[in-house]
Amino acid sequence: MYSFAQRADTRVVDEPFYGYYLASTGVEHPGREETLRALPHNVDGCFRMIDRLDDREHLFLKGMAHHCAGIPIDRLAEMTSVLFIRHPQRIIASFAAVIPNPTLRDIGIRMHVDLLRNLQAAGGRCLVLDSDDLLADPPGVLSLLCEKLGIPFDPHMLSWTAGARPEDGAWASHWYANVHRSTGFAKQDTSERPLPAYLKPLLAEALPYYETLRAARITA
Repeated sequence: MYSFAQRADTRVVDEPFYGYYLASTGVEHPGREETLRALPHNVDGCFRMIDRLDDREHLFLKGMAHHCAGIPIDRLAEMTSVLFIRHPQRIIASFAAVIPNPTLRDIGIRMHVDLLRNLQAAGGRCLVLDSDDLLADPPGVLSLLCEKLGIPFDPHMLSWTAGARPEDGAWASHWYANVHRSTGFAKQDTSERPLPAYLKPLLAEALPYYETLRAARITA
């Protein structure tokens, strides 16, 4: 999200379906009340908000896969989707720092696979981008992604100023500590932290979904 926010031709929106997800599931997340106040609680409201954002050539919606549960697949298929994946051990470790007992639904990896298959079945365009590939070669992989999106690569996408951004959602203070310290694509110090034993079964459950997604990732 911060990378695409550096483009002068792109409007960035942070998790436009998050309010709908919280309202429809009743799940308790840090920043729940702030999020519910800031965003629509139903599908039509979400798309009305999105449709009003027409001041730039391109619109980038950053979201979580599980926020899309219940969103009509034909509406999602109207857009090009980029599924940004990372190894589930790092996802689980990140969630566990905020949510004590993350579940497969929380980390969204099964929903990623469902989205990939359902979007393809609906005739939508869906690209899979692996964070390991991006971190290994930011300019090369971002150039490849832009090529597949049909937009020119902009070198400004490679870096940004540390700190919060206007695009941040109302929940940023609970989730974005690491990204607020970042100035570009770099491996986080916390990415290799060991998982506690009670989360190892969740990792084992998530790994097959990750392998399915990794097999579909974009490559040169």
